[in-house]
Amino acid sequence: MRYNYNEHTSNEHPEINISPLVDMVFLLLIFFIVTTVFVEETGVEVQKPKAASAQSLEKKSILLAITADGRIVYGGREIRLNELRGLVSRLLREQEMPVIILADENSRSGVLVDVIDECKLAGAKQVSIAAERE
Repeated sequence: MRYNYNEHTSNEHPEINISPLVDMVFLLLIFFIVTTVFVEETGVEVQKPKAASAQSLEKKSILLAITADGRIVYGGREIRLNELRGLVSRLLREQEMPVIILADENSRSGVLVDVIDECKLAGAKQVSIAAERE
């Protein structure tokens, strides 16, 4: 008995199995999520002073903001000066990274000096002030 291939295939539609493709897309998605580095923002908008020697921010850093009215903000939450040393110390215990202060150009220099002092006392080896490039 001979088997006729044309007889059975003419009634059936060929199907493409896309489940391996879906698996691959999910694996790529997981890979990119795991390897992405997120930059934390301070949560407030400040007018940074301009400087010709300004450099790019490091991706992994502690960002603190000082508003024009003298408030200190980290991660969208206002913190008091006496809380700052503990916060920076805890973050530096997790991983050594620089502290970058985004001070509004209209903020008082006394608050800026106090913030720098607290960061240094908390163990920060590198404290920088953010500025916009001219």
